[in-house]
Amino acid sequence: MNILSQILRNKRNEVDERKQLYPIKLLEKSIYFNTDTVSLKKYLVRSDKSGIIAEFKTKSPSKGDINPYADVSKISIEYMQAGASALSILTDQKFFGGKTEHITQARKYNYCPILQKDFFIDEYQVIEAKSIGADAILLIANALSKSKLRSMTMLANSLDLEVLFEVHNKQDLGKMNELIEIVGVNNRNLETFQTDIQQSVEMADEIPNELIKVSESGISNASDINLLRSYGFNGFLIGENFMKTSNPGRACKDIISDLTKNVSNDKLKEITYETESLRVK
Repeated sequence: MNILSQILRNKRNEVDERKQLYPIKLLEKSIYFNTDTVSLKKYLVRSDKSGIIAEFKTKSPSKGDINPYADVSKISIEYMQAGASALSILTDQKFFGGKTEHITQARKYNYCPILQKDFFIDEYQVIEAKSIGADAILLIANALSKSKLRSMTMLANSLDLEVLFEVHNKQDLGKMNELIEIVGVNNRNLETFQTDIQQSVEMADEIPNELIKVSESGISNASDINLLRSYGFNGFLIGENFMKTSNPGRACKDIISDLTKNVSNDKLKEITYETESLRVK
């Protein structure tokens, strides 16, 4: 049994237990249930933002503990101050060390969009996402049938939640429906958990141009982001490369600073070229 299969089997048991502990009627009484959400897609295309979705996670199935004592409130604030476009917070507990409470904690201190990253397999989880303060949810093609994806997307939209539809290959795109507006290419093989951003490069032309494209995992520097931008990607989800450092917020700020320098250098080259052209004339 591969890692994804293990996660999904455990998730079914976990969801069944949460349904008993926190009935939908209780979730609907949350202060966040009737609160307006913040649009992930709008933040990803803002010209004054980096496009980076900075992720909070403390461990992974492939690496074990990454940053087990990290404070979600502190790091999420630092991500936002660094200039991240959005936050991604992993809430799977057994395999990634997350908690649904982490979303609520981050929500208290941040106004940017928060993506709940988990293995969604049941409509209950969508309702729960709204109740804890998420703005968007991750729906993974490998974890859902085409009909299940549609029903969960419809429910999410009815609750004013956006959906990041995650794919790994061309076959996954066959499950997409007209409700999907953001497509994420996961550069991590969910069977082996190895990463390669070439996965996004190869998938770029397969995703309709009118959709917002997000590259997930394996992104380590500004050069990776610039390469992905050249292939039409708007969003760049980075987690482990930030969280494995002693100061994730600083790591995020450094990459964004490098991106700003690149933009400034490109602008300087453009001005220099135009000036030289005028001299020739």
